[in-house]
This record gives sequence, structure tokens and C-alpha cells, in this order.
Amino acid sequence: MTNIDQFESVFKSASKPVFRQDPFSVASVLVVSDDDATRAAGYLDQLRSFLDHAPAIQAEYWNVLAGEDFSQVATLLEQVERLKPDLICTYRNLHTPAAEHPYSLGTFVDVLLQTANAPVLLAPHPHEIREIAKHNEPMSVMAITDHLAGDAHLVSVAAAMTNANGSLHLTHVEDEAVFERYIEVIGKIPSIDTDVAREDILEQLLKEPHDYISSCREALNQTNPGLAVHEHVGLGHHLTDYKQLVSEFDVDLLVLNTKDEDQLAMHGLAYPLTIEMRNQAMLLL
Repeated sequence: MTNIDQFESVFKSASKPVFRQDPFSVASVLVVSDDDATRAAGYLDQLRSFLDHAPAIQAEYWNVLAGEDFSQVATLLEQVERLKPDLICTYRNLHTPAAEHPYSLGTFVDVLLQTANAPVLLAPHPHEIREIAKHNEPMSVMAITDHLAGDAHLVSVAAAMTNANGSLHLTHVEDEAVFERYIEVIGKIPSIDTDVAREDILEQLLKEPHDYISSCREALNQTNPGLAVHEHVGLGHHLTDYKQLVSEFDVDLLVLNTKDEDQLAMHGLAYPLTIEMRNQAMLLL
């Protein structure tokens, strides 16, 4: 390696994203249910008791769409466009027997997640709402992404949804299978020391999210002094590790990115997580 290459590497290593808080607040909430009007209103009340403690929720307007208010996706989208909510709350398999389709979100939710401008809070089904109601407020919130460094919006939303004295978990898990695949390829290149490459690459991969979380903690301490920021950075198997973390820290709300600029399908890990963790409240951005 030339001196110029070494200088460039040192320069790039020193350059790192710093967290800048992105304001997030909710003035209007729309709850979408396929139940009758009475039960839909009861579902709204349960969600409200959970969300009212989040600093971001400053809603003056709580609207509800019951099952009779929409029967087609186009009708639902028209209602959303008319009401223009800042946050949509709903659950999986609207107008579909969930027991018959345990491995899908249903057409209504699929389309809503990709077309609505507002974030969607995917809550447990009304029959399982006790899973969200048992805490009354989001005291433990986890932000999940496969590339945390620089994602100020995700971190800001997660922080704004956490109770003022709650715990914010910032999580970044490098995919071990992908990492091992690259190390296997490097091992076939004689000019590269495989053991050194493994150690140095992994160190850098984990250093970047670690440094970013440190900047998040420093900034949030200024605006949210009662908020405890926890770091979870490591190498593993995404879905398994995330499910374990959610269980271990009794997470009330997951916050994930959903939209992908390059495709219509849900972004990254969001889809498998929403499918497998059906009784977990998730805020999908």
C-alpha cells in the first residue's frame, strides 16, 4: 500500500456521519379496522392509551374507519387521502380471516404501506390487543436497520415515540452469512492476508454504527435527558437475533424503514419481521 493509499484510508476512516435530530410529531391519527363501528372505537381507545404517552403524539384529531367504511383497497386509499393523517394505525389481514393467511399482511396493508405518505403503526389484532395494552405506554422502543449509521430519521422517530423516561434501543446486526461469504472470497486472493482482513473488516463494520450511536446518545441527552439509549451492535443472523433482542428487552414498539426507492416491495428486513412477529407493535416508516 502506498503512502497516498494509507493517507486516504485514514482520512476516510476519520470521516463519519454525526446524528442530527429530525423533528417528528403527530397531530392527527387514523385508526383503520375491519370491525363494526362500536368495536373499532374500542380499538381506537386501546391504541390511544398506548400512544398518548409518546412525546411525538400531540394529536388533536383521532379518526376511525370501521369495516363498513371500506371494502376495497381503492376506497381505503381515498379515505386516507381525504383525512390526510400524520399516523395510520391498523393491523394485519384487514377483511381477511387472519387464521387462514398467517404468512401475509393482506392486500389492504400491503398497499397501504407502499402508497400512504404517513407512517403506519401495525398493531396486534383486536383479539390480541392485550399484548400492546399490558404496558400502557411505549417505555421500551427499538429501532432496527441493517445500516444504522446516518439514518437520522429512523433514530429521531424512534426517540420521539419513546416515553420521556423510557429506553431507546438502537440496533445494528451485520449479516454473518454475507460476511463469511466475502471472507471466503478474500481467502482465495493470495495478495490479501485472510486473517488480517477478517479482523480489520469486521472491526470497521461494527465501528461505524457504534460511533453513530455514540453521537445519537450525545445529541439525545441534550434534548431528552431522561431517555436511556442502549446500543446493540454485532455480527449474527438478522431475524433470529432481532427476535431474541425484542424478547430479552421486552420491547413495546419496533421502528423500521419500509419503503425502498428502488422497488415496490417492502424494504429489507421489514417484511419477514412483520410476518413472524404478529403480536408485536411496529411503526413502519
